[in-house]
Amino acid sequence: MDIETLTDEFDRRDWQDVEATDDPIRIAMIGVGWWTREQAIPAVASADLCETAVLVSSDPEKAGEAAADSETVEHAISYEAFHDGAASDAYDAVYVVTPNARHLEFVETAAEMGKAILCEKPMEATIERAERMVEVVEAHDATLMVAYRMQTEPAVRRAKEFVDEGLIGKPVFVNGNMTEPILDLVPDPDQWRLDGELSGGCATMDIGIYPLNTARFLLDADPVRVRGTVASVQPEFDDVPDEHSAFQLDFPDHVFAVCTASQNAQMASHIEVIGTEGRVRVEPAFYPWDDRALTLQRGETSVDVAFEQVDQMEEEFEYFAHCLLTGEDPHPDGEHALRDIEAIKAVYEASEREETVEL
Repeated sequence: MDIETLTDEFDRRDWQDVEATDDPIRIAMIGVGWWTREQAIPAVASADLCETAVLVSSDPEKAGEAAADSETVEHAISYEAFHDGAASDAYDAVYVVTPNARHLEFVETAAEMGKAILCEKPMEATIERAERMVEVVEAHDATLMVAYRMQTEPAVRRAKEFVDEGLIGKPVFVNGNMTEPILDLVPDPDQWRLDGELSGGCATMDIGIYPLNTARFLLDADPVRVRGTVASVQPEFDDVPDEHSAFQLDFPDHVFAVCTASQNAQMASHIEVIGTEGRVRVEPAFYPWDDRALTLQRGETSVDVAFEQVDQMEEEFEYFAHCLLTGEDPHPDGEHALRDIEAIKAVYEASEREETVEL
């Protein structure tokens, strides 16, 4: 088998059949922290199918400053004003990027107003609130997509094609890691990620979810049991269970994933699937500012696969907008995201009980 030939053709947007439109999806971004300002707003500004129309913040002054730098933002409003319906005619969909434990309230309001919803991951801080989100969306027949940008990342989608086509044989193991020094990236000891009530957890919830969900996506399967160990060592992490996290996911057909995550380690990320006849690896994988690299190995032949580097956030927003413009149901949806919350909470339970937890 000539794997170099097999890696030549790839359509990174195999989902797209709509080009630039004069009526883009207008988005209200809820939460105007550094991620919104530095990643989301620039990504949408470069997109063809959507635009940022409204900014919603607990600090309207901060929202107004961000709006002044945008050519498309028409309104900068408070959280309270959003819930009261202010500027609701100015947007078609919302992007919820508040702290985890505050996702549900904004999803509820958006669903009641008939708006489509793109909600950041993890979808909520607890299983109960995640389940409530699914119920609310179903009750109002609202569209909900959870923002797993790896599922529209070309390197990961290409890796999935290799797995699906059997180029690595039968999958046996998935290895994934995401680590970062969070207090260097966000030098605020009072940030919400270190507040267990707002975050629902730390390393596993915030970044362990990347290898977890990407493993599910690459295998097209859900885990059936979990083992795990978490620890918080430094005093800055006293209010959360997991400064560091390591966990194993058992998938059907004896496929195992081992994932690691830390909020206090060297920045690094990768995902790899090892099969009976080869392996495929993306490294770096999860940070949007890194150029990804994709390697496929089968037997003694190894190929560095070429693909177009893209803005991960732009791809995600374009896919979401494309689904709304074409009337398609976006994926991943709330039911899909709920499985991650259940698995993450099982990691904490497994660590505390020092036992395997069935899902």
